[in-house]
Amino acid sequence: MPSDRAGFAPRRARAAAELRERQIAALLVSPGADLLYLSGYHLSPSERLTCLVLDADGRATMVCPAFEAPRATAGAPDVERSTWQETEDPFALVASLVRGTGPVAVADQMWAGFVIGLQKALPQREFRVASVITRELRMRKDAGEIEALRLVSESADRAYAGILERPFAGRTEREIGADLAALLRAEGHDEVGFTIVGSGANGASPHHEPGDRRIADGDTVVLDFGGAMRGYRSDITRTVHVGPSGSEDQKVHDVVRRAQDAGYAAARKDASAESVDAASRRVIDEAGYGAFFIHRTGHGIGLDGHEHPYLVRGNQERLEPGMAFSIEPGIYLPGRFGVRIEDIAVIDADGSARPLNRADHAFARVA
Repeated sequence: MPSDRAGFAPRRARAAAELRERQIAALLVSPGADLLYLSGYHLSPSERLTCLVLDADGRATMVCPAFEAPRATAGAPDVERSTWQETEDPFALVASLVRGTGPVAVADQMWAGFVIGLQKALPQREFRVASVITRELRMRKDAGEIEALRLVSESADRAYAGILERPFAGRTEREIGADLAALLRAEGHDEVGFTIVGSGANGASPHHEPGDRRIADGDTVVLDFGGAMRGYRSDITRTVHVGPSGSEDQKVHDVVRRAQDAGYAAARKDASAESVDAASRRVIDEAGYGAFFIHRTGHGIGLDGHEHPYLVRGNQERLEPGMAFSIEPGIYLPGRFGVRIEDIAVIDADGSARPLNRADHAFARVA
């Protein structure tokens, strides 16, 4: 996040310039990453409408329930407020603040009930998704955002080092997940987003939900976990083995590690997003495991855990300095085990990809 309140006004000014360029009358942003990015105000969505109205002239107004005005003032002190009482119509209030002609852009994750209410209040307006404006702004991180991503990634690295000291054998996936969550918080995270612990055959499901399966000696275990510090997200995956590893699980881990190295080598300024995916995928294909790499190579990250750019076939978008994303190839053998290695990387000013996660990539042995 910007180091002071002055940092949000330039973001809104850039968004307003995009509105003018695209002849869009206003940007309507509900609680979520876009609101946090443009105002610094962080709150969870609720059935009561809170909406930042940013018009093409750059005027920003926070529409919120009257009883939440003190909270909105503290969260976004440099934004005007317009409040509504419990028996009043918040959609009419938002509509009254939309000036000029043209369509409006609404937050991509705005609840459907709110979108329908706004459509009724603005019946003559075309509705578009806010990402036509916010996507380009948020995809290129400034120095403060990159520093925030570095710090949260280092926190996740320390949590990984901590989990390697804990016993695995005889404990459930759920217990290991709880340990990871506690370690993330102990290392500075203020939010835990997820803790994937996929042991044995469960590791072949990339987004396995930790359960009551007891981890046994000889298991390969996929650990994918992350959360947030001051809004910016972490996301790291390492794969470990309980006791001495066998020949094939070590082989698969080596292939995945080489695939990630190839992704790093391909990720550079002006390279296409799909070329990074192709580079990692080529290593896995040549090793004979191509059918078992079943997801894209990476996703952008910032205030959302998954955002643009996406490293996937068909995305010809060019990488630029300031873009941050995961590089996470994997191999998933159904009924047997899975392996994934994931780091967050950023394109630096020199055009190369710099890892923000520094945790050891080795096939760690745990007890």
